[in-house]
Amino acid sequence: MEQVVLLDEQGAGIGVADKASVHHASTPLHLAFSSYLFDDAGRLLLTRRALHKKTWPGVWTNSCCGHPAPGEALLPAASRRLHDELGLADVSLDLVLPAFRYRAEMDNGVVENEMCPVLRGRVTTDPAPNPDEVDSFEWVPWSDFAPAVLAGVRPISPWCTLQVAELATLGPDPLAWPTASPTGLPAALAL
Repeated sequence: MEQVVLLDEQGAGIGVADKASVHHASTPLHLAFSSYLFDDAGRLLLTRRALHKKTWPGVWTNSCCGHPAPGEALLPAASRRLHDELGLADVSLDLVLPAFRYRAEMDNGVVENEMCPVLRGRVTTDPAPNPDEVDSFEWVPWSDFAPAVLAGVRPISPWCTLQVAELATLGPDPLAWPTASPTGLPAALAL
């Protein structure tokens, strides 16, 4: 049974909950991460969430998201999810937004409520998506994607919309974004 780390407002761990039961109308604050994978041309790997997922089914989003297990560090957790969701191994990841946090509510009242550091990685192959997690994928030039999201003309998950706004401040070339200091990570998380 997969578990998530529950957090207080300062990002310290205060317990765990089963992932299957944590997302509802009063979802507690918990630990997560988002990954943005790029090819050498600066194209972003977008994924469409599987149609049967409890939260945001069938919605296009960033490359991969997940939740570190209790006691699991950020980079191993992200590597695990990249392998499980996309069949990708040995992806080098960099921390770019250590302190991202958001809350979003679906039309049916289910809430997502996360402290969610953002990672960037570079890949040279297409993914092999796990259909339990990912419905489909596409490669999109960041130079087209970010302005479309910021203008509100590219439908995307609510967390991705907010993350793109912050990522855009790092510069127009995602391969040149600076690596962030881990000091901004939630206290419950290590690299």
